[in-house]
Amino acid sequence: MSRPKKQEVLVALLREVSDLAILELEEWYRIPLDKAPKWRPQWLAFYQPKAFKENAYRIEYYGRVEKIDVVPRRELINEFESAKSDKLYWRIQLEKLEKLENPIISLIPRRLLFVPTTWEKFSKAEFINDIFDDSPLEDELWRILKRENIRAERQWEVKIGNRFFYLDFAIFCKKGQIDVEADGDTFHRATKEQIDADLDRNNQLYKANWQPLRFSSRQIRVNHGKYVIEEIESSINRLDGLKRDSRVFYPKAGAQQLSLFEDQADYLIEDDEPDLD
Repeated sequence: MSRPKKQEVLVALLREVSDLAILELEEWYRIPLDKAPKWRPQWLAFYQPKAFKENAYRIEYYGRVEKIDVVPRRELINEFESAKSDKLYWRIQLEKLEKLENPIISLIPRRLLFVPTTWEKFSKAEFINDIFDDSPLEDELWRILKRENIRAERQWEVKIGNRFFYLDFAIFCKKGQIDVEADGDTFHRATKEQIDADLDRNNQLYKANWQPLRFSSRQIRVNHGKYVIEEIESSINRLDGLKRDSRVFYPKAGAQQLSLFEDQADYLIEDDEPDLD
């Protein structure tokens, strides 16, 4: 997992409630060495999945990293000896586990494993979609979508057959879904192989009832994204509008309620959480 130097925070999956108990008592978190990032975060934050029930789909806890050492599984987990006992892990010791005054929530259930981000984005985020740090162009498109109150999910994972596709933005409509891609300058210098791969990706998404929309940096930046919004709204209308509500309004963090989840369950049939062990 490479990242720009400015990224300092790693958002990690807190898979089980028992993992939170370890954090609260001993202030450490484990990552299998073969799944650890290639950079050392200065901060860890923790995403709580469906196992946390009424406190699911949010980031509540975080802490500054004190040290990282590599230890075998047997030093971390009290269990019978097995083939896994020698497996190596990062043990990430925190200086102190802290709790956010206002959790960073996901408006719909979603799976996350590791998300690298900056301290600036993390400290200002109200929603999970605010923490992603993939490109300035995606950030600009995200600001446009929020400004227009159009619901979208960033870095959405789609599984088609045995293949996984990662979308810049996913928009869920009554009669299909929209994949919105922010194509920077490198897209226009793509090799023939990359072009073929992108065409195959689009074909797979079409077959799964996704409509891909690609926008250049110029289209996103000119006239405050007017062309982009017109095309997205036209596609939404062709697909009979957004699911449930045609617009979503982003309240201040203090106004977040659990009811935000109640009408969104049909957006995602959640699989089991990713295996971190």
